[in-house]
Amino acid sequence: MKTIQLSEKVKFSQIIQGLWRLADWKQTSKESLHLIEECLEMGITSFDHADIYGDYSCEALFGEALKLNPSLRDSMQLITKCGIKLISSKRPEHSIKYYDTSKEHIQNSVQQSLKNLGTDHIDLLLIHRPDPFMNPSEVAEAFSKLREEGKVLEFGVSNFLPSQFKMLSTYLDFPLITNQIEVSVLNLEQFHNGTLELCQERQIAPMAWSPLGGGSFFTEHSEKNNRIRQTLKEVGEELGVSSPDQLLYAWLLAHPAQIMPIVGSGKIERIRHAAEATKIKMSREQWFKIYCSSLGHEVA
Repeated sequence: MKTIQLSEKVKFSQIIQGLWRLADWKQTSKESLHLIEECLEMGITSFDHADIYGDYSCEALFGEALKLNPSLRDSMQLITKCGIKLISSKRPEHSIKYYDTSKEHIQNSVQQSLKNLGTDHIDLLLIHRPDPFMNPSEVAEAFSKLREEGKVLEFGVSNFLPSQFKMLSTYLDFPLITNQIEVSVLNLEQFHNGTLELCQERQIAPMAWSPLGGGSFFTEHSEKNNRIRQTLKEVGEELGVSSPDQLLYAWLLAHPAQIMPIVGSGKIERIRHAAEATKIKMSREQWFKIYCSSLGHEVA
C-alpha cells in the first residue's frame, strides 16, 4: 500500500478506513478488532473518526476494540474531527445542532477523544465543518497548545473552501496538512471550485469522503448513474477489472493530487476492493472518459 507523507511527523496509507458507521455495524469489540487487524494486514493503517460519529459513540467503540491489543496503536494513524455539536441524549445541554470552534471546545473535544480512543495522542485533528462564527485566533491558540502538549501531531480541516482554508492558515505558525472533502465520480464540485488546485498549490494531499457517492451509484438508476455504469464497464473491460467500485476508487487514486479515499464499509471484501484498486493503472484517456461521462458531455 502506498503511503502519503503529509508532514515530517505523519504519513498515511493512501486508502483510509472510515469509522463513521461503526456503531451501525453492531460488532462486538472482538469483531471490531478483527476488522482493524485485517485493515492493517492490507496496509490500511489510517483510521478516520469524528467526535460525533455514531451519536458520540464510535470513538469509544474503537477504543474498546483497541484495548484487546494495545500494541496495534503503534502501527496506525488516528484521525479525528471536532467542531459540530449535535442534539443528543448524551449531550442534553445542546438545544440545537450548531458549530463550535472555540478554543475551549476544541481542547475539551480532543481530551475526550484521547480518552475514548485510549491513546495519548491524535495523529491528525480536523475542524469538521467551516464555522461562520469562527474566531481563527482561538482556533490557532487551541491548535498551538495541543501541538505543544503533544496531544495532537498535525492539523487540518474538512469541507473547507479555498478562501476558508487560506483564511485559517494565515493565523497559524505551521501548515494545515489536509482538507477532507466530498469528491467522487458522482461529485465533481471540487474539481471546479479551486479546492483541488489549492491542495496541489500547497502540496497537501486531500482526503475524499463518500468516494463512491454515498452508495447511491449502486442503488439509483438515474440517467447519469446509468451512463457512468456503462462507461465503467467499457473502461473495466480495457483494464481487465470487473468491479465498478474498484474503478471508482482507481479514478480518484489516478489523480495527481494524491487523493486519499476514505472507505465507509465494515465489510472486509469491500475494504479489500479499495485496497486492490491501488494496483490499477488508469490512463489519462480512460480517466477523462469517466470524467466526461459524469459531466454528460465532452470537454470544451
